[in-house]
Amino acid sequence: MSSVISDSRHARSSINGDMSVRANVDTATMAWQRSPTSKVWRKRLHLVGSAEAGQVTSLVRYEPGAEFPPHDHPNGEEILVLTGVLWDEHGEWPAGTHLLHPEGFSHAPFSSAGCELLVKLQQYSGAGRERRVTHTEEMEWQITAHEGIRTKILCADWNSPDETQLEEWEPGTSPGSWSYRDGAEIFVLRGSFEDEHGLYEKYSWIRIPAGGSHAPLSRVGCRLYVKTGGLSDLKTVPPKAND
Repeated sequence: MSSVISDSRHARSSINGDMSVRANVDTATMAWQRSPTSKVWRKRLHLVGSAEAGQVTSLVRYEPGAEFPPHDHPNGEEILVLTGVLWDEHGEWPAGTHLLHPEGFSHAPFSSAGCELLVKLQQYSGAGRERRVTHTEEMEWQITAHEGIRTKILCADWNSPDETQLEEWEPGTSPGSWSYRDGAEIFVLRGSFEDEHGLYEKYSWIRIPAGGSHAPLSRVGCRLYVKTGGLSDLKTVPPKAND
């Protein structure tokens, strides 16, 4: 559920802002929205705070030649490059690159040929966080305790509650009921999976609240971005009394 919250200084928005409820977004059904920067488009999956400076999770598309002016990132930034190549003054980031930018990091990103990104703003906060660059295509898949599922750990810090990983599911994988004590966010990178709530195809985003569970099944196989434990760092918009 989306809502708009009145603010005397600037508009504040909430998109899937209640962290106590499950949220499902099929980005294929959404229209691209223009960002304040020319040639950069986005589909917001989650937003709490001001429209341009809140905590936000978005699917972002750079047209060829798109560029952002230099800017920093209060409370950090996370990027997973989905297609194409993203550039900034720090390097070249092709599809499969996972970037974590801590508080105080600044850059001026651009894309000569265009790219698509999963972007999370103000969701890598905390003292002592390090800038991390992970080239996931160069990593080996690791076997897990669940038959048919392999993983690549992108970020696991003992000082922070969140853990981020990629998961590769073979066709027909059905691991049974999964519970998430601290909640989870799932983004489908390829293929599809389903559970008792629906079917999730490429670029679908699912948030499961703390204590939630589901029984996933992938008939055709899939690759997933999965973040667990990160909901504790997110602001929430409580439901209205008459909702």
